Amino acid sequence: MNKSASLVMLKAKPGQRDEVRRVWEKYARDYIAGSALSFYYCYDDNDPDRIIVFGLGDQASLRGFAQQPWFPDYQRDTHALLAEPGEVRSTTPQYVKDNA
Repeated sequence: MNKSASLVMLKAKPGQRDEVRRVWEKYARDYIAGSALSFYYCYDDNDPDRIIVFGLGDQASLRGFAQQPWFPDYQRDTHALLAEPGEVRSTTPQYVKDNA
C-alpha cells in the first residue's frame, strides 16, 4: 500500500468553529477538489470547538498541501480563530477499504 494519511486536530476559540471552516473552504476547497487526495473535514461530536481533518493520499501530495502558495494566508486567517496550535499526525494505513 503506497497511501499515507494525515490527521489534523484543531481547537477553535469558543463559537469560532464555523468561521474556521469558512476559512478552510475559502483556501482549500478548490485545491482539494482538483487533487487525488481524499479529505474529510469533521466536527467533533463531543467538543463544540474541535475540528478533525483527515486526509488520505500519496505522501508527496499530502506534503504538497502545506506547500501551496495560499497556505500561509490560510494559517494567518485561522491564527486568531484557534485556541491552541493544531496537532498534526502522519500515519501509515495498514488497511483501507477502497470503493473505487
